[in-house]
Amino acid sequence: MIKLEKRPQPSKAWTYLTPLLAVALTMVVGGALFAGLGKDPVVAIKTIFWEPLFSEFAFYYRPQLLVKGAPLVLIAIGLSLGFRAGIWNIGAEGQYIMGAIIGAGVGLAFYPMEAFYIFPLMVIAGAFGGWIWAMIPAFLKVRFGTNEILVSLMLVYVAEQLLASASLGLLRNPDGHGFPGSRNLRDYASAHNGDLIANTGMHWGVVAALIAVIFAYVLLNRHMLGFHIRLTGEAPRAAKFAGVNPSRLILICLGASGALAGVAGLFEVSGPAGQVSIDFNVGYGFTAIIVAFLGRLHPVGILLAGALMALTYIGGEIAQSKLGLPAAAIQLFQGMLLFFLLTVDVLTNFRIRLAKREVA
Repeated sequence: MIKLEKRPQPSKAWTYLTPLLAVALTMVVGGALFAGLGKDPVVAIKTIFWEPLFSEFAFYYRPQLLVKGAPLVLIAIGLSLGFRAGIWNIGAEGQYIMGAIIGAGVGLAFYPMEAFYIFPLMVIAGAFGGWIWAMIPAFLKVRFGTNEILVSLMLVYVAEQLLASASLGLLRNPDGHGFPGSRNLRDYASAHNGDLIANTGMHWGVVAALIAVIFAYVLLNRHMLGFHIRLTGEAPRAAKFAGVNPSRLILICLGASGALAGVAGLFEVSGPAGQVSIDFNVGYGFTAIIVAFLGRLHPVGILLAGALMALTYIGGEIAQSKLGLPAAAIQLFQGMLLFFLLTVDVLTNFRIRLAKREVA
């Protein structure tokens, strides 16, 4: 009989091995999925993980790793702060959308004026948009004890409706012949988040993601607030005796994650996406949850996990066009990462024992 035995303390070895094992299991089961769809599993896996880096068109795909990875890392860093403290923000997708709407709205309010301060104002507005949207579940939890998981998740659907409304109404391009969507911010120099170095994918969103990784690392390892975050997540009772204010921590963690998600939305709408549109959001807020856990809620791990997830995005697009794989199969493949990570993560806190079945 297989029995799970509680470890005296979490295994450090399995903490680092489980992400690798989860990736390996995802490849095996994902390969079986592709085979069931009538595709060569080896070719499909190679297309997803090899082609973006080493194919003849890699010079085009590699910059996209930065473009796809930056918003994932930014959002995941913010989520990880709350997750470490046991505060579960599942609505980063909504905060990402609101940051894009409000940030783009500020930029378009200045159109067609050109000025150096427009883009910084857009960044501040984007952060504010994500922050204020995250403050709704934060306030309700602090004031009324509501569940932040449900409230933040439900607000995603409200944000999506506001996105559709803005695309069709307030932010719609007056010169767009009635088509939904705002003006293209790529054509507005002061509001465009272009490449800092041509054809590299290195824009301000990438810089912000790297700064966020460094800041989060220092915060968690060198600052009292980071100690309070870690202590609350690992030993809530000890945190209370240490004088940690839970309401303050909820407001800080949810606010920080919302602001980072909002900034990610602003950088995306002013750069790669180019405009506010009905289909602007592509699920980065939900995918970032996978990135956060795959990176073990550690800033450096999140950076690496973000690169891996960006690789599956780009490789998945190649597989769709080259092999005819359906988009749903690629999304399922990405979801397997989180499923297997949560499954094998049991080994971090438990060890498997074989015991004889007791006779009644």
